[in-house]
Amino acid sequence: MGSGDGPGEPGSGPVETAAWRSPTMTGESHRVTSFEIFFDLVFVFAITRVGSFMARSLTATTLARGLILLLLLWWSWTAYVWLGNRVRTDQGLVRAGMLVVMAALFIAALVMPDAWSHHTGTVNAPLILAAAFILVRLVYFGLHLTAAAQDSRLRAQLLADAIPQTFSLAPLIAGAVLAGAWQTALWALAFTIDFGGGWIASRVGGWNVRSPGHFAERHRMVLIIVLGESLISAGTGAGDSVSRTTVLVAAALGFVAVVCLWRLYFEHLAAAAEDALEHASPARRARMARDAYTMVHFLLIVGVLYLALGAREVLTAVTGSVSNLGIPLDWPALTGLYAGTAVYLAGLAAFTRLTVQYVPRAQLAVGAGLLILLPVARHLSALSALTVVSVALIAVTAFERRVVAPKSDGDGGNTEAPEPKGADSV
Repeated sequence: MGSGDGPGEPGSGPVETAAWRSPTMTGESHRVTSFEIFFDLVFVFAITRVGSFMARSLTATTLARGLILLLLLWWSWTAYVWLGNRVRTDQGLVRAGMLVVMAALFIAALVMPDAWSHHTGTVNAPLILAAAFILVRLVYFGLHLTAAAQDSRLRAQLLADAIPQTFSLAPLIAGAVLAGAWQTALWALAFTIDFGGGWIASRVGGWNVRSPGHFAERHRMVLIIVLGESLISAGTGAGDSVSRTTVLVAAALGFVAVVCLWRLYFEHLAAAAEDALEHASPARRARMARDAYTMVHFLLIVGVLYLALGAREVLTAVTGSVSNLGIPLDWPALTGLYAGTAVYLAGLAAFTRLTVQYVPRAQLAVGAGLLILLPVARHLSALSALTVVSVALIAVTAFERRVVAPKSDGDGGNTEAPEPKGADSV
């Protein structure tokens, strides 16, 4: 993996000194740096703490609240992906600012399981979270405006984005103060204003992707980290020791499911999507980056997290139940397992359509089938419910491999998904 596009390394005298005066612009060949991976690890830690928040008391309400937290986190992270695509984040002023952001995210992650609690000693978790999200956005705007000093169109874009984000602060703070159902509603409103206003403001057209490889690689890396963390999260359901073979079987099924999620994205699609981004015109590249990566990749992250949450409940049920197969899962856990898988497959299909102009109907069919089977799965044992998901993912993975593999160039390297219809086709 490359560490950047410039000959100078962080801390290398004149390069570092210049970076304190003005950010160092990236080149088209820029790749993800080790500092950005460090930043992403803190972000993923916060995501796993959202999983801990939902697992503490798994209900329909906590599933919805967890989704709100994930949306707020993702929207914050994607802003720094765009920043890192424009300037070096591992040098000078930008690095200093991002270290502050990492500290805020780390503190936010620690209090995340108490995101809706106002009775945890001297710590007011909702207010700390609100303050952390506000700080993350303020630092971003300061750094990005500095980086856009010579680009009037980008500065206009950033200022347009600042309008809805400023209005979103009021419900974010009010929700942290009021707590309960008001907090849920107001934080959902805060994200809606931020996201909806940002979508409208994007019509200014100031966004551009300087390095397609960096942009695609950053999203790939955060997904692979989340997939790995999902195994850790699911494995905690087995407790401190394993005394039943069925627990190992459940763990193996969960592992197989995650491997299928990995193969569906990384084996063929990831390289083809990056290639499509690379060869798109500047305007289409910006739209593709916004829609396929900034927007749709969130569905992949959510799908993985909710599937892991469901798998964790399966392991817990098999470990603690008198029945070797585990009692049937309740609705929230089953929804996480089945709907999480369906959301991932739907997101993958949308990502494929937006990048390589191909609709993987098998993935959509399997995702829809899992949602249809939800009422039936409610009567299955926990292990049987997980088996259905794993078998479905194995089937769709095998089918996609059979469809896509013949399109390989035959050299044993990365194969491409069906070719894009054209770099500038919509």
